[in-house]
Amino acid sequence: MCKDCSGLNPDIEKKLLEIIEIDKDKKGSAMIILHKVQELIGYIPFEAQKIIAENLNIPMAQIYGIVTFYSRFTLEPVGKYKIGVCLGTACYVKGSDKVLEKIEEILKIKAGQTTDDGKFSIDATRCVGACGLAPVMTVNEDVYGKMEPDKVSEILAKYH
Repeated sequence: MCKDCSGLNPDIEKKLLEIIEIDKDKKGSAMIILHKVQELIGYIPFEAQKIIAENLNIPMAQIYGIVTFYSRFTLEPVGKYKIGVCLGTACYVKGSDKVLEKIEEILKIKAGQTTDDGKFSIDATRCVGACGLAPVMTVNEDVYGKMEPDKVSEILAKYH
């Protein structure tokens, strides 16, 4: 068990320790474990970082450095529905900033935040590789192309 990690659910901590045990001797173990923790919990809380650092016998700063360097990892809980709005050049030129503003207005949160009910998170992303569909919005794995602000309400209603 982790010293001073009282904020982590005991069942989650048990699963985390199992993950560490399975992967600790693999090359790149910290990265492998962090990916699995992100999948397990949905984000990488401080308590989980501390357990990983202790069990891999590496400094907490090294784990934190990995988590904050790679955009795949998040330190905060994300919503059940992760909304991404591409702000890459092609999408931005075609008005994706207006789509993002409309989403923020409807959900009453800003990019990088999660609604109080934990249902939605918004992320301003870089190129998603669908420039021909610009501007692009994603909700989890669903891709919406040729987006316009007036389409946002209808799309979000599908996820309520």
